[in-house]
Amino acid sequence: MNLPTKITVARLGLTVIIILLLCVPFSAFGIHFPKYDIGGVIVELQYLISGVFFIIASVTDFLDGYIARKYNMVTDTGKILDAIADKVLVSPILILLAANGFIPVIVPVIYVTRDIVVDAIKMQAASKGKVVGAIKSGKYKTATMMVGITLVFFYNMPFEFINIRVDLFLLYLACIMAIVSAIEYYKLNKDVMFS
Repeated sequence: MNLPTKITVARLGLTVIIILLLCVPFSAFGIHFPKYDIGGVIVELQYLISGVFFIIASVTDFLDGYIARKYNMVTDTGKILDAIADKVLVSPILILLAANGFIPVIVPVIYVTRDIVVDAIKMQAASKGKVVGAIKSGKYKTATMMVGITLVFFYNMPFEFINIRVDLFLLYLACIMAIVSAIEYYKLNKDVMFS
């Protein structure tokens, strides 16, 4: 296992920790995370910790690919694990944030549905011998979504103090970009879709 793959595995590990922080009923075990009043905004330590881990995991998403390409360490195992880590990092966290009332349910619905559609297109293309790589709009979508999620974890601060929901704006923008990139994937691969 080379360095980029180890970084990818570390991202998966961080993601598991975030998911546990968001879905385990700690209060049932007598564990209570402290809450703080920051300028009238009540924040929970549980989400701040999750946000820090999410930032680290997001950075590794860029780092593993950069190292793999720069030092010619790209492997099939690394590609598969990276694709899995990307999906696991964002989709379950969006679902949990929606379940906990932090974001609208429509965000994970659009995002997860888009991923299913794009994965189906990629599988169909692969079955016809066509390799489908990532496209720019998909990368921009992911980056926008990660920044939006980070702001959600940190209670939209500092924008919350001036009552501007930058976090939700970025999440909705990422959803629009998700739909656009799905359409682009279809257009680029429609020659193999129904053949």
